[in-house]
Amino acid sequence: MPDFYLSYLKSRFHGTCEGAGRELLVCLHGFGESAAHFQPLTATLGDRYTILALDMPLHGSTIWREERVFEKEDLAAVVQMVLQQQGKERFSLLGYSMGGRLALCLVETMADRIDLLVMAAADGLKNNPWHMFVTQTTAGNRLFKYSTYHPGLFFTLLETWRKLGLLNQSIYKFALNRMNEPEKRELVYNVWTNLRHMMPDKKRCKQLLSHYNVLTLLIFGKYDRVIPPVLGARFADGSFPSKILVLEKGHQLISAQLGLIIKTNL
Repeated sequence: MPDFYLSYLKSRFHGTCEGAGRELLVCLHGFGESAAHFQPLTATLGDRYTILALDMPLHGSTIWREERVFEKEDLAAVVQMVLQQQGKERFSLLGYSMGGRLALCLVETMADRIDLLVMAAADGLKNNPWHMFVTQTTAGNRLFKYSTYHPGLFFTLLETWRKLGLLNQSIYKFALNRMNEPEKRELVYNVWTNLRHMMPDKKRCKQLLSHYNVLTLLIFGKYDRVIPPVLGARFADGSFPSKILVLEKGHQLISAQLGLIIKTNL
């Protein structure tokens, strides 16, 4: 897997580049993952696309040394560097899970250069009230930091919400798995806080996707309780060219089969 590094301000971004296709596909990964996560796509998409994936700040081998949060302009600048490196003017974009939210932020700044947008089990289609509270308010962020290092209250609330039926079993397990060790809690706190300005303006995104006629594939897992398919139907309201595909899967969608599905629906 050919790795590459890009110097950006005081930071260094790591990425992988595979496939030999004429078109460029830029991939943005999910929480706690890395560029390597997209490797299975090469088998089925590598003839059509050069598949370029980036490690986001606090993930993989990317080193974020700016003493501030990651901004939409930073993401656009790094992708601009990638395009220059590849000698491309245009690109297609795939965002998986957390990467879906980042992909929509990129639509805000670069829609005029995007040929295809693929949103796989994408975050960012709906504002999660808890995420909004702990990332967009000072009180929420303080509470989040406190519960990262003193998680007793968090676990009590989680258990209570489950018993009251406010959380389904899948989300309960998902939250527990993300927060059951100090290092995991710290990663959630640091990533959510560092990416807190990556909140896409969904209405603006739809207008841009419509204006530039960007085909958008919204792909979901039928059994995904974290990002359910119903979110796609709300977002794809007919105002821009889109297709919704629901696979017989859970949240984990990246596979060689996904590459075939994308190809078939172009």
